[in-house]
Amino acid sequence: MKQIHVVIGDRLGKGQKVATGGKATVIPGVAADMKLGDVMKEHNADLGISFCGSGGAGAITVQTKYGYKARYRMRSIEKGETAIADGRIVLRFGFMDKEELSERLVKVFNKEHGNA
Repeated sequence: MKQIHVVIGDRLGKGQKVATGGKATVIPGVAADMKLGDVMKEHNADLGISFCGSGGAGAITVQTKYGYKARYRMRSIEKGETAIADGRIVLRFGFMDKEELSERLVKVFNKEHGNA
């Protein structure tokens, strides 16, 4: 099974708990969500997770700048699973620094992309 690379950008500089289930790069520092696309591109990442309390500026920036399909304004793991099934690779959530989030998202990503 291919290990997917997930980049995590949290506006508050957190996100370490989500860094499970695949190879993870956590962007350090405040406003990390705004650097998500650049780091995804630099590392040729498979999936990006943005945490932000607003409307999802980081995810929107990634979609606009790099053309990665994004979904934002999500507040549940199930919404993220559905977004991946719909072909999205940049996901914006409210602040959800939980291990369960990335474990379930990586599982669905692997299933959708034949890595399971």
